[in-house]
Amino acid sequence: MGRRLVPLTLDNLQDLPQRCRSCVFWELDPVSGEAAVKAGTPTLEKESWISAVLLDWGSCGRVVYVDDVPVGFVLYAPPAYVPRSTAFPTSPVSPDAVQLMTAFVMPGYQGQGLGRVMVQTVAKDLLRRGFKAIEAFGDARWKEPACVLPADHLLAVGFKTVRPHPSHPRLRLDLRSTLSWKEDVEMALDRLLGAVQKEPALRPL
Repeated sequence: MGRRLVPLTLDNLQDLPQRCRSCVFWELDPVSGEAAVKAGTPTLEKESWISAVLLDWGSCGRVVYVDDVPVGFVLYAPPAYVPRSTAFPTSPVSPDAVQLMTAFVMPGYQGQGLGRVMVQTVAKDLLRRGFKAIEAFGDARWKEPACVLPADHLLAVGFKTVRPHPSHPRLRLDLRSTLSWKEDVEMALDRLLGAVQKEPALRPL
Protein backbone atom coordinates (compact mmCIF):
# COMPACT_ATOMS: atom_id res chain seq x y z
CA MET A 1 0.00 0.00 0.00
CA GLY A 2 1.65 3.23 -1.18
CA ARG A 3 1.20 6.11 1.26
CA ARG A 4 2.17 9.72 0.51
CA LEU A 5 1.71 13.01 2.39
CA VAL A 6 1.86 15.93 -0.02
CA PRO A 7 1.88 19.66 0.87
CA LEU A 8 -1.51 21.29 0.34
CA THR A 9 -1.58 23.81 -2.52
CA LEU A 10 -4.27 25.34 -4.72
CA ASP A 11 -3.50 22.55 -7.22
CA ASN A 12 -4.60 19.72 -4.95
CA LEU A 13 -7.23 21.60 -2.92
CA GLN A 14 -9.89 19.78 -4.94
CA ASP A 15 -8.71 16.51 -3.33
CA LEU A 16 -10.24 17.60 -0.01
CA PRO A 17 -13.80 16.39 0.68
CA GLN A 18 -16.36 18.80 -0.80
CA ARG A 19 -17.72 19.91 2.56
CA CYS A 20 -14.19 20.74 3.72
CA ARG A 21 -13.34 22.68 0.54
CA SER A 22 -16.29 24.98 1.22
CA CYS A 23 -15.82 25.25 4.99
CA VAL A 24 -14.36 28.48 6.39
CA PHE A 25 -14.99 27.76 10.08
CA TRP A 26 -11.35 28.43 11.05
CA GLU A 27 -10.34 30.72 8.19
CA LEU A 28 -12.82 33.53 8.95
CA ASP A 29 -14.19 35.05 12.13
CA PRO A 30 -17.78 33.98 12.99
CA VAL A 31 -19.43 37.09 11.46
CA SER A 32 -17.42 37.00 8.21
CA GLY A 33 -17.90 33.23 7.96
CA GLU A 34 -21.67 33.58 8.20
CA ALA A 35 -21.63 36.36 5.60
CA ALA A 36 -19.59 34.18 3.20
CA VAL A 37 -22.06 31.31 3.55
CA LYS A 38 -25.03 33.65 2.92
CA ALA A 39 -23.26 35.12 -0.12
CA GLY A 40 -22.43 31.62 -1.44
CA THR A 41 -18.69 32.36 -1.53
CA PRO A 42 -17.10 30.06 1.11
CA THR A 43 -15.19 28.00 -1.51
CA LEU A 44 -13.63 31.18 -2.95
CA GLU A 45 -12.83 32.40 0.57
CA LYS A 46 -11.10 29.09 1.33
CA GLU A 47 -8.96 29.35 -1.82
CA SER A 48 -8.12 32.96 -1.01
CA TRP A 49 -7.09 32.03 2.55
CA ILE A 50 -4.84 29.16 1.45
CA SER A 51 -3.26 31.30 -1.26
CA ALA A 52 -2.54 34.13 1.20
CA VAL A 53 -1.05 31.83 3.85
CA LEU A 54 1.10 30.00 1.28
CA LEU A 55 2.49 33.30 -0.01
CA ASP A 56 3.01 34.85 3.40
CA TRP A 57 3.96 31.94 5.67
CA GLY A 58 4.40 28.81 3.56
CA SER A 59 2.97 25.31 3.70
CA CYS A 60 -0.17 25.12 5.86
CA GLY A 61 -1.44 21.62 5.22
CA ARG A 62 -0.87 18.09 3.99
CA VAL A 63 -3.03 15.81 1.85
CA VAL A 64 -2.75 12.06 2.45
CA TYR A 65 -2.85 9.70 -0.51
CA VAL A 66 -3.05 5.92 -0.32
CA ASP A 67 -2.34 4.29 -3.69
CA ASP A 68 -2.88 7.75 -5.25
CA VAL A 69 -6.38 8.07 -3.76
CA PRO A 70 -6.85 11.14 -1.48
CA VAL A 71 -7.98 9.78 1.89
CA GLY A 72 -7.34 12.61 4.36
CA PHE A 73 -5.83 15.97 5.12
CA VAL A 74 -4.55 18.20 7.93
CA LEU A 75 -4.53 22.03 8.17
CA TYR A 76 -2.31 24.15 10.42
CA ALA A 77 -1.14 27.77 10.70
CA PRO A 78 0.04 30.33 13.26
CA PRO A 79 -2.93 31.67 15.26
CA ALA A 80 -2.60 35.11 13.62
CA TYR A 81 -3.95 33.47 10.44
CA VAL A 82 -6.82 31.70 12.23
CA PRO A 83 -9.46 34.30 13.22
CA ARG A 84 -11.87 31.77 14.72
CA SER A 85 -9.35 30.73 17.38
CA THR A 86 -10.04 33.91 19.39
CA ALA A 87 -13.69 32.85 19.79
CA PHE A 88 -12.76 29.86 22.00
CA PRO A 89 -12.97 30.14 25.79
CA THR A 90 -9.49 28.65 26.20
CA SER A 91 -7.76 30.99 23.72
CA PRO A 92 -5.25 32.36 22.96
CA VAL A 93 -2.86 29.83 21.44
CA SER A 94 0.64 30.27 22.92
CA PRO A 95 2.92 32.63 20.95
CA ASP A 96 5.54 29.88 20.43
CA ALA A 97 3.02 27.46 18.88
CA VAL A 98 1.34 26.82 15.54
CA GLN A 99 -2.34 25.91 15.64
CA LEU A 100 -3.46 22.51 14.39
CA MET A 101 -6.77 23.63 12.93
CA THR A 102 -8.43 20.46 11.72
CA ALA A 103 -7.76 17.05 10.20
CA PHE A 104 -9.82 14.33 8.59
CA VAL A 105 -9.36 10.72 7.49
CA MET A 106 -11.94 8.99 5.27
CA PRO A 107 -13.98 6.37 7.17
CA GLY A 108 -12.58 3.40 5.23
CA TYR A 109 -9.03 4.40 6.18
CA GLN A 110 -9.48 5.20 9.87
CA GLY A 111 -7.78 3.08 12.51
CA GLN A 112 -4.65 2.57 10.37
CA GLY A 113 -2.42 5.10 12.12
CA LEU A 114 -2.84 7.83 9.49
CA GLY A 115 -3.84 10.38 12.14
CA ARG A 116 -0.58 9.83 14.02
CA VAL A 117 1.43 9.93 10.77
CA MET A 118 -0.17 13.28 9.89
CA VAL A 119 0.75 14.76 13.27
CA GLN A 120 4.33 13.45 12.97
CA THR A 121 4.62 14.98 9.49
CA VAL A 122 3.36 18.35 10.71
CA ALA A 123 5.73 18.16 13.69
CA LYS A 124 8.75 17.51 11.43
CA ASP A 125 7.77 20.41 9.16
CA LEU A 126 7.40 22.82 12.08
CA LEU A 127 10.60 21.68 13.79
CA ARG A 128 12.50 22.49 10.58
CA ARG A 129 10.87 25.93 10.61
CA GLY A 130 11.94 26.67 14.18
CA PHE A 131 8.66 26.30 16.10
CA LYS A 132 8.48 24.76 19.57
CA ALA A 133 4.95 23.37 19.77
CA ILE A 134 1.62 22.61 18.14
CA GLU A 135 -1.58 23.58 19.95
CA ALA A 136 -5.19 22.71 19.18
CA PHE A 137 -8.64 23.27 20.57
CA GLY A 138 -10.27 19.94 21.28
CA ASP A 139 -13.93 18.97 21.45
CA ALA A 140 -14.43 17.14 24.74
CA ARG A 141 -18.02 16.23 23.78
CA TRP A 142 -17.27 15.10 20.23
CA LYS A 143 -19.94 12.91 18.62
CA GLU A 144 -19.39 13.14 14.85
CA PRO A 145 -16.86 14.54 12.36
CA ALA A 146 -16.67 18.33 12.64
CA CYS A 147 -14.21 21.22 12.30
CA VAL A 148 -12.98 20.86 15.90
CA LEU A 149 -11.01 17.68 16.55
CA PRO A 150 -12.02 15.28 19.33
CA ALA A 151 -9.95 15.92 22.45
CA ASP A 152 -9.54 12.16 22.96
CA HIS A 153 -7.90 11.82 19.55
CA LEU A 154 -5.46 14.65 20.28
CA LEU A 155 -4.52 13.04 23.61
CA ALA A 156 -4.04 9.68 21.86
CA VAL A 157 -1.45 11.13 19.44
CA GLY A 158 0.61 12.82 22.15
CA PHE A 159 -1.03 16.16 23.02
CA LYS A 160 -1.37 17.26 26.66
CA THR A 161 -4.07 19.53 28.10
CA VAL A 162 -2.77 23.01 28.96
CA ARG A 163 -6.11 24.79 29.50
CA PRO A 164 -8.87 22.47 30.71
CA HIS A 165 -12.49 23.20 29.79
CA PRO A 166 -15.65 21.05 29.85
CA SER A 167 -16.28 21.60 26.12
CA HIS A 168 -13.17 23.00 24.42
CA PRO A 169 -9.87 22.34 26.21
CA ARG A 170 -6.68 23.68 24.63
CA LEU A 171 -4.06 21.00 24.11
CA ARG A 172 -0.36 21.21 23.30
CA LEU A 173 2.26 18.96 21.74
CA ASP A 174 5.85 19.91 22.57
CA LEU A 175 7.76 19.31 19.35
CA ARG A 176 10.84 18.19 21.26
CA SER A 177 8.82 15.24 22.53
CA THR A 178 8.12 14.12 18.97
CA LEU A 179 11.84 13.53 18.54
CA SER A 180 11.48 10.70 21.05
CA TRP A 181 9.26 8.78 18.58
CA LYS A 182 12.23 8.43 16.27
CA GLU A 183 14.60 7.79 19.16
CA ASP A 184 12.31 5.08 20.56
CA VAL A 185 12.39 3.24 17.25
CA GLU A 186 16.16 3.59 16.98
CA MET A 187 16.65 2.42 20.57
CA ALA A 188 14.44 -0.62 19.95
CA LEU A 189 16.50 -1.48 16.86
CA ASP A 190 19.74 -1.01 18.80
CA ARG A 191 18.49 -3.34 21.54
CA LEU A 192 17.39 -5.90 18.98
CA LEU A 193 20.64 -5.77 17.02
CA GLY A 194 22.64 -5.67 20.25
CA ALA A 195 20.88 -8.80 21.49
CA VAL A 196 21.69 -10.59 18.26
CA GLN A 197 25.33 -9.54 18.36
CA LYS A 198 25.79 -10.50 22.00
CA GLU A 199 24.69 -14.10 21.57
CA PRO A 200 27.70 -16.36 22.17
CA ALA A 201 29.38 -17.54 18.99
CA LEU A 202 29.36 -21.29 18.40
CA ARG A 203 32.76 -22.88 19.01
CA PRO A 204 34.11 -24.72 15.98
CA LEU A 205 33.96 -28.50 16.37
